[in-house]
Amino acid sequence: MQHVPTLDLRRLDHDPDGLVSELGESYRQFGFCCFSHHGIDPALIEAAYTEFARFFALPTGTKAQYTVRTAGGGGRGYVGFRVETARTSDIPDLKEFYHIGRSDAAPDDPVLRPNLWPDEVPGFRPHGVALYAAMEAAGQRVLSAIARDLGLAPDFFAGLTGRGDSILRALHYPPIAPEHLPAVRAEAHEDISLITLLVGATASGLELLTRDGAWLPIEAEPGTLVVNVGDMLQRLTNQVYPSTTHRVVNPTGEAAGRSRYSMPFFLAPNMDFVIETLPGCIGEGGDLYPEPITAHDYLMQRLREIRMQTA
Repeated sequence: MQHVPTLDLRRLDHDPDGLVSELGESYRQFGFCCFSHHGIDPALIEAAYTEFARFFALPTGTKAQYTVRTAGGGGRGYVGFRVETARTSDIPDLKEFYHIGRSDAAPDDPVLRPNLWPDEVPGFRPHGVALYAAMEAAGQRVLSAIARDLGLAPDFFAGLTGRGDSILRALHYPPIAPEHLPAVRAEAHEDISLITLLVGATASGLELLTRDGAWLPIEAEPGTLVVNVGDMLQRLTNQVYPSTTHRVVNPTGEAAGRSRYSMPFFLAPNMDFVIETLPGCIGEGGDLYPEPITAHDYLMQRLREIRMQTA
């Protein structure tokens, strides 16, 4: 039976070669790897879930006040139920979410927009900011290991992501109602950024599509950090690291009547970073992505495909 391995991220300090070897093997096979001892405080995770759940319990009209009403909206604030649609589907997903971006961006930054904070939930902002920082720090450790596996300097990605439009998504999948069907919580899709970090989802349901075309559930232990490859990293590595299709399936029985919460963190490069195939990843098949593209242009292209960008 195939399974995505769980690796102790502390090994990056005392057994880097062993960790990097196992990590590289997992990413090449699955596009996913799981990590224990990732440094994100379990108490912070629990507290953030509590505050985020309080927001999603607010009336729809109250939540809608935090929707960004501009072209390209969705990068900050609230996105309502059944808005986002996978690029391979015409049926919106059964989810609502809230986007939190960088808190250290300059006020006049041409790309990074200011965050919106719900006044009705005072704990939302401090817990969102703290979790963002913790997820970003864990992501940098994973990227350091990925860089080693690709034959790059351990700090290769650190200089490319300090101004990136990385996003923490507080995500709520409401209970399933009969009128929602045949829609699913999250249709099969791939992520956009370099890597996605997911820690401590409140219920199962995440599945990845294996190379032989089978759906493989990811049943990680509580508190485990699940990290998958995004399309930008796939492009940068010439598909050495695949951006694997995954989904969140609908529960059955009593579980269908309960909400599911998760908090993915999409770690992105600086928006002016040019995504150009790494020379060391060009094999006998040649360069699959001969035309470079900036991270910003690529992001806008993908957001249009999932109906999250209108211009």
